[in-house]
Amino acid sequence: MSAPVKGPASYFPSIEKKYGRPIVEWKELLRASPLTKHMELVTWLKTEHGIGHGHANALVAHTLAEDSGK
Repeated sequence: MSAPVKGPASYFPSIEKKYGRPIVEWKELLRASPLTKHMELVTWLKTEHGIGHGHANALVAHTLAEDSGK
């Protein structure tokens, strides 16, 4: 039995269900954006894609951490 997912990734199943796109696609969109700062990306997801703040924050935090090697 695997350990429960913690941190931003724990939101991923509900993000996929609510917004109808796999996490891979959301990460591709974030990486393709000219924006680089955390809150700029969160605001962009909220305004352009209608994602709630918590879900947007989780996507951005996980993607930026992944890209920085953390």
